[in-house]
Amino acid sequence: MVSSYPVQFDVDFPARPLGRLTTAFRLIVAIPIVVVLTMLTGETFRNDDNTRTLVIGGAAVFVPLVLMLVFRQKYPRWWFDWNLNLLRFSNRVTAYMALLDDRYPSTDEEQAVHLDFPYPDAKQLNRWLPLVKWLLAIPHYVVLFFLWIGALFAIVFAWFAILFTATYPKGLFRYVVGVLRWQNRVTAYAFTLVTDQYPPFSLS
Repeated sequence: MVSSYPVQFDVDFPARPLGRLTTAFRLIVAIPIVVVLTMLTGETFRNDDNTRTLVIGGAAVFVPLVLMLVFRQKYPRWWFDWNLNLLRFSNRVTAYMALLDDRYPSTDEEQAVHLDFPYPDAKQLNRWLPLVKWLLAIPHYVVLFFLWIGALFAIVFAWFAILFTATYPKGLFRYVVGVLRWQNRVTAYAFTLVTDQYPPFSLS
Protein backbone atom coordinates (compact mmCIF):
# COMPACT_ATOMS: atom_id res chain seq x y z
CA MET A 1 0.00 0.00 0.00
CA VAL A 2 1.95 2.97 -1.28
CA SER A 3 -0.82 5.59 -1.32
CA SER A 4 -1.27 8.14 1.44
CA TYR A 5 -5.03 8.13 0.94
CA PRO A 6 -6.76 7.63 4.33
CA VAL A 7 -8.56 4.49 3.17
CA GLN A 8 -6.07 1.61 3.18
CA PHE A 9 -6.81 -1.76 1.62
CA ASP A 10 -4.70 -4.81 0.80
CA VAL A 11 -4.88 -8.58 0.50
CA ASP A 12 -1.96 -10.84 1.41
CA PHE A 13 -0.68 -12.79 -1.57
CA PRO A 14 -0.98 -16.49 -0.70
CA ALA A 15 2.50 -18.00 -0.29
CA ARG A 16 1.01 -21.52 -0.07
CA PRO A 17 -0.74 -23.57 -2.75
CA LEU A 18 -4.41 -22.69 -3.06
CA GLY A 19 -7.05 -25.39 -2.74
CA ARG A 20 -8.04 -26.71 -6.16
CA LEU A 21 -11.26 -28.37 -4.99
CA THR A 22 -12.74 -25.37 -3.19
CA THR A 23 -11.67 -23.17 -6.11
CA ALA A 24 -13.44 -25.41 -8.60
CA PHE A 25 -16.72 -25.20 -6.67
CA ARG A 26 -16.31 -21.70 -5.21
CA LEU A 27 -19.68 -20.41 -6.41
CA ILE A 28 -21.43 -23.27 -4.64
CA VAL A 29 -19.52 -23.35 -1.36
CA ALA A 30 -19.82 -19.56 -1.02
CA ILE A 31 -23.62 -19.56 -1.05
CA PRO A 32 -24.15 -19.61 2.77
CA ILE A 33 -21.81 -16.69 3.47
CA VAL A 34 -23.19 -14.72 0.52
CA VAL A 35 -26.68 -15.15 1.97
CA VAL A 36 -25.45 -13.81 5.33
CA LEU A 37 -23.82 -10.81 3.64
CA THR A 38 -26.92 -10.14 1.54
CA MET A 39 -29.05 -10.03 4.67
CA LEU A 40 -26.65 -7.62 6.37
CA THR A 41 -26.43 -5.20 3.48
CA GLY A 42 -30.08 -4.27 3.39
CA GLU A 43 -31.90 -6.77 1.23
CA THR A 44 -35.59 -7.41 1.88
CA PHE A 45 -37.67 -10.49 2.47
CA ARG A 46 -41.17 -10.51 0.97
CA ASN A 47 -44.33 -12.27 2.06
CA ASP A 48 -47.09 -13.70 -0.15
CA ASP A 49 -48.79 -10.37 -0.88
CA ASN A 50 -45.46 -8.96 -2.12
CA THR A 51 -45.05 -6.46 0.69
CA ARG A 52 -41.71 -5.91 2.35
CA THR A 53 -41.46 -7.51 5.74
CA LEU A 54 -37.83 -6.96 6.74
CA VAL A 55 -35.16 -4.41 5.98
CA ILE A 56 -31.85 -4.74 7.76
CA GLY A 57 -28.26 -3.73 7.48
CA GLY A 58 -26.04 -1.15 5.90
CA ALA A 59 -28.53 0.28 3.42
CA ALA A 60 -30.70 1.47 6.29
CA VAL A 61 -28.05 3.69 7.91
CA PHE A 62 -26.76 5.77 4.95
CA VAL A 63 -29.52 8.39 4.82
CA PRO A 64 -29.69 8.85 8.61
CA LEU A 65 -25.90 9.29 8.63
CA VAL A 66 -26.14 11.99 5.95
CA LEU A 67 -28.76 13.80 8.00
CA MET A 68 -26.68 13.47 11.16
CA LEU A 69 -23.62 14.98 9.49
CA VAL A 70 -25.55 17.80 7.80
CA PHE A 71 -27.68 18.91 10.72
CA ARG A 72 -25.68 17.86 13.78
CA GLN A 73 -22.11 17.48 12.47
CA LYS A 74 -21.86 14.20 14.36
CA TYR A 75 -20.66 10.77 13.25
CA PRO A 76 -21.72 8.36 16.01
CA ARG A 77 -18.96 5.92 16.86
CA TRP A 78 -21.28 2.90 16.65
CA TRP A 79 -22.23 3.87 13.10
CA PHE A 80 -18.58 4.12 12.18
CA ASP A 81 -17.76 0.75 13.78
CA TRP A 82 -20.72 -0.86 12.02
CA ASN A 83 -19.73 0.55 8.62
CA LEU A 84 -16.06 -0.38 8.98
CA ASN A 85 -16.73 -3.92 10.14
CA LEU A 86 -19.46 -4.50 7.56
CA LEU A 87 -17.08 -3.37 4.81
CA ARG A 88 -14.33 -5.61 6.19
CA PHE A 89 -16.68 -8.59 6.16
CA SER A 90 -17.95 -7.70 2.69
CA ASN A 91 -14.38 -7.52 1.39
CA ARG A 92 -13.52 -10.91 2.87
CA VAL A 93 -16.47 -12.41 1.02
CA THR A 94 -15.55 -10.57 -2.19
CA ALA A 95 -11.93 -11.69 -1.93
CA TYR A 96 -13.11 -15.27 -1.44
CA MET A 97 -15.38 -15.04 -4.49
CA ALA A 98 -12.50 -13.50 -6.47
CA LEU A 99 -10.31 -16.48 -5.49
CA LEU A 100 -7.80 -14.21 -3.72
CA ASP A 101 -8.04 -16.37 -0.59
CA ASP A 102 -9.28 -19.95 -0.20
CA ARG A 103 -10.05 -19.67 3.51
CA TYR A 104 -13.77 -19.43 4.18
CA PRO A 105 -14.65 -15.82 5.07
CA SER A 106 -14.79 -15.16 8.78
CA THR A 107 -17.51 -12.94 10.18
CA ASP A 108 -15.07 -11.33 12.62
CA GLU A 109 -11.42 -12.30 11.99
CA GLU A 110 -9.30 -10.21 9.62
CA GLN A 111 -7.72 -13.18 7.80
CA ALA A 112 -5.75 -12.09 4.71
CA VAL A 113 -7.93 -9.08 3.85
CA HIS A 114 -6.99 -5.74 5.41
CA LEU A 115 -9.18 -2.64 5.33
CA ASP A 116 -8.78 0.37 7.57
CA PHE A 117 -9.71 4.03 7.73
CA PRO A 118 -9.59 6.45 10.68
CA TYR A 119 -12.57 7.54 12.73
CA PRO A 120 -13.39 11.00 11.38
CA ASP A 121 -13.77 14.19 13.35
CA ALA A 122 -17.19 15.22 12.07
CA LYS A 123 -16.50 18.86 12.96
CA GLN A 124 -13.63 18.83 10.44
CA LEU A 125 -15.77 17.39 7.64
CA ASN A 126 -17.63 19.67 5.25
CA ARG A 127 -21.20 19.42 6.50
CA TRP A 128 -22.77 19.86 3.03
CA LEU A 129 -20.59 17.47 1.02
CA PRO A 130 -22.48 14.33 2.15
CA LEU A 131 -25.41 15.57 0.08
CA VAL A 132 -23.43 15.46 -3.17
CA LYS A 133 -20.53 13.05 -2.67
CA TRP A 134 -22.42 10.24 -4.40
CA LEU A 135 -22.84 12.60 -7.38
CA LEU A 136 -19.23 13.78 -7.40
CA ALA A 137 -18.11 10.14 -7.50
CA ILE A 138 -19.86 9.42 -10.83
CA PRO A 139 -16.57 9.47 -12.83
CA HIS A 140 -15.29 6.74 -10.52
CA TYR A 141 -18.41 4.62 -11.09
CA VAL A 142 -17.79 4.78 -14.83
CA VAL A 143 -14.13 3.79 -14.52
CA LEU A 144 -14.94 1.05 -12.01
CA PHE A 145 -17.49 -0.43 -14.40
CA PHE A 146 -14.77 -1.08 -16.96
CA LEU A 147 -12.21 -2.09 -14.33
CA TRP A 148 -14.61 -4.74 -13.02
CA ILE A 149 -15.10 -6.12 -16.51
CA GLY A 150 -11.34 -6.58 -16.66
CA ALA A 151 -11.36 -8.05 -13.16
CA LEU A 152 -13.97 -10.65 -14.13
CA PHE A 153 -11.79 -11.82 -17.01
CA ALA A 154 -8.79 -11.91 -14.65
CA ILE A 155 -10.73 -14.00 -12.12
CA VAL A 156 -11.82 -16.49 -14.78
CA PHE A 157 -8.23 -16.81 -16.00
CA ALA A 158 -7.03 -17.19 -12.41
CA TRP A 159 -9.64 -19.93 -11.84
CA PHE A 160 -8.05 -22.04 -14.56
CA ALA A 161 -4.53 -21.18 -13.34
CA ILE A 162 -5.35 -22.30 -9.79
CA LEU A 163 -6.92 -25.55 -11.00
CA PHE A 164 -3.75 -26.45 -12.90
CA THR A 165 -1.00 -24.84 -10.77
CA ALA A 166 -2.64 -24.08 -7.37
CA THR A 167 -1.26 -20.55 -7.76
CA TYR A 168 -2.93 -17.22 -8.48
CA PRO A 169 -0.86 -15.36 -11.14
CA LYS A 170 0.72 -12.48 -9.24
CA GLY A 171 0.01 -9.84 -11.89
CA LEU A 172 -3.67 -10.74 -11.99
CA PHE A 173 -3.78 -10.87 -8.20
CA ARG A 174 -2.42 -7.33 -7.93
CA TYR A 175 -4.87 -6.07 -10.53
CA VAL A 176 -7.94 -7.54 -8.80
CA VAL A 177 -6.74 -6.25 -5.41
CA GLY A 178 -6.22 -2.84 -7.02
CA VAL A 179 -9.79 -2.78 -8.29
CA LEU A 180 -11.05 -3.66 -4.82
CA ARG A 181 -8.84 -0.94 -3.33
CA TRP A 182 -10.27 1.63 -5.75
CA GLN A 183 -13.82 0.54 -4.98
CA ASN A 184 -13.26 0.76 -1.22
CA ARG A 185 -11.92 4.31 -1.52
CA VAL A 186 -14.98 5.38 -3.47
CA THR A 187 -17.32 3.66 -1.02
CA ALA A 188 -15.60 5.31 1.95
CA TYR A 189 -15.80 8.71 0.29
CA ALA A 190 -19.30 8.64 -1.17
CA PHE A 191 -21.28 6.36 1.14
CA THR A 192 -19.43 5.67 4.39
CA LEU A 193 -18.54 9.39 4.43
CA VAL A 194 -15.37 9.06 6.48
CA THR A 195 -13.27 11.49 4.41
CA ASP A 196 -13.67 14.58 2.26
CA GLN A 197 -10.51 13.78 0.30
CA TYR A 198 -11.47 12.89 -3.26
CA PRO A 199 -10.36 9.34 -4.18
CA PRO A 200 -7.39 9.06 -6.55
CA PHE A 201 -7.79 7.44 -9.94
CA SER A 202 -5.29 4.75 -9.08
CA LEU A 203 -5.10 1.01 -8.45
CA SER A 204 -2.22 1.39 -5.99
